[in-house]
Amino acid sequence: MFAPWIEKWALAPDGEAITTRSSRLLPVRWHGLPAMLKIAQEAEEKFGGPLMQWWDGHGAARVHAAEGDAILLERAESRRSLFHMAMTGGDDAATRVICRTIAALHSPRSKPLPELVPLERWFEALDPVARAEGGLFGICAGAARALFADPHPPSVLHGDIHHGNILDFGERGWLAIDPKRLHGERGFDYANLFCNPELPIVTAPGRLEKQLAVVAEEARLDPRRVLHWVLAYAGLSAAWFLQDGESAERPLAMAEIAAAALNR
Repeated sequence: MFAPWIEKWALAPDGEAITTRSSRLLPVRWHGLPAMLKIAQEAEEKFGGPLMQWWDGHGAARVHAAEGDAILLERAESRRSLFHMAMTGGDDAATRVICRTIAALHSPRSKPLPELVPLERWFEALDPVARAEGGLFGICAGAARALFADPHPPSVLHGDIHHGNILDFGERGWLAIDPKRLHGERGFDYANLFCNPELPIVTAPGRLEKQLAVVAEEARLDPRRVLHWVLAYAGLSAAWFLQDGESAERPLAMAEIAAAALNR
């Protein structure tokens, strides 16, 4: 799988291949620089490449080359991680790093947009589950409908901002990888800071309120508007879990916390 691109781009393998649900990755050297060769295996994953190229290294990892399903990306070698930072007493600092990276991604560019998915379409999975399950799913779907009925100016969105998708690139700073290429209100990109089921502290008592204050300050967003996005996204995440035959307990716990905060 990797051989044609290793030859085409004159790459030197620099580590073991990595397999994920959506991609095959190989650490390489390109002109002596650390890089990551990524071969997308799913249609949605393939659309991230053009958006990475559009960002052109501003807020996101640089794209050295791209063709078909393959993309050659700048590779981070630092061992620092926002996940570790958040889990070892630096939750506020990690959130500030993420907010500043999002701001860089959202900054306007004077060039045509790549192909993007409207945020309303991204949320289409929530309504059928809300009709079938009711309860908290219905509350989450109601929050999403209210947000879309009162639209704010749209931005180019990453769509999957979490602690593992922003990496330390040394002198270049913290940069994003693996976008979902969405288009919609910028507040959505902050929601997964509160909903990421891979981060054990997301449902810790008081975390929502504390990180909400950090996000509101850094991003200059209305805290209640952000809370609505958290509630809506938690419901969407739970719907995806159910559709995949997995437990939705973690995202629903976050939805319950967000709903309670909105009712105070």
